[in-house]
Amino acid sequence: MNQSKKRLRFALVGCGRIAQRHAEHIRRTGDLAAACDVKMEKAQALTDTCDAVPFTDLKKMLDSAEIDVVSVCSPNGLHAEHTIRALQANCHVLCEKPMALSARDCGEMIHQAERASRRLFVVKQNRFNPPVVAVKKLLERGGLGNISSVQLNCFWNRNENYYRNSWKGSRDLDGGCLFTQFSHFIDLLYWLIGDVTAAQAFIANRDHQEIIEFEDCGVVALEFASGVLGTVHFTINSHAKNMEGSITIFGDKGTVKIGGQYLNELEYQNLAEGSIGHLPPGRPANQYGEYVGSMSNHDRVYENVVDVLTNDGIIATHGYEGLKTVEIIEKIYTAATEQWNPQSHTPVLKMYPSVKMSA
Repeated sequence: MNQSKKRLRFALVGCGRIAQRHAEHIRRTGDLAAACDVKMEKAQALTDTCDAVPFTDLKKMLDSAEIDVVSVCSPNGLHAEHTIRALQANCHVLCEKPMALSARDCGEMIHQAERASRRLFVVKQNRFNPPVVAVKKLLERGGLGNISSVQLNCFWNRNENYYRNSWKGSRDLDGGCLFTQFSHFIDLLYWLIGDVTAAQAFIANRDHQEIIEFEDCGVVALEFASGVLGTVHFTINSHAKNMEGSITIFGDKGTVKIGGQYLNELEYQNLAEGSIGHLPPGRPANQYGEYVGSMSNHDRVYENVVDVLTNDGIIATHGYEGLKTVEIIEKIYTAATEQWNPQSHTPVLKMYPSVKMSA
């Protein structure tokens, strides 16, 4: 199909909050042809303002609508199934993070894209944050010299209201904090520093024991293929609101810290030569009522999709990079569950209660 002379036609699968952000940019860069959700009212809400058709059945949508690209915004645990079905229907796919909940599923998604000769894009919008772009360029030109270590902090708040009446919090559909809240952060570790070869980790559920089926905090030590050492400290227990999302990189020619609540500020730089100059303002974070997500760069994501499919542009984040993020998260969770209980000698997830500190 020659797509260079027409606007791309998009369809949405999953019509929750993030899909609203997708619909906004689809209407700006292409045409929304259809939307599918198990709840018809959600699909209708995204199609009522344009010439698009709502569906509750994915097969019917793929069979009956003329679609170039399917944007997968369904729960995490359904990403692989919905992506593969769209690829088999000869559609390109833009998949929200995380790409899937296992590296095996990611591999099958890539295989199906190659088999269908279709493109598989993965949403990693934090790569477009101005301080992240600046530090990536700094690393590429060797401005930090030899990197010795990196620290990632993810201090966010997700309260009971966030999980109420939602697929979020379930192991099968959500997967865990590193998948739903912090996969963008893990992706940036991979993008900036490289692949991870070893992990040691401890995770626990301190304050969400009756709410979610996995951890709410964790500490991790990483060794990268380059020999760089790293740490990750993550939690969704920051009191009342998000506190920080930061990456600090230590090299023999400089130190930099990207911080703010969602990697939106260059908080610190000390370089042997030069400095990172004035940065353009970043986009606001995604607002979801009483909580805040990552920086909203979905416009850049859609611009890249259109550029690749109509102008032979270079894909910003492809399936292999999405797979690497999931592989690293799997390494961390595997390391955490391999901590041995000295009594039973079986791997356990430590679901500790909150620790009460004396006055």
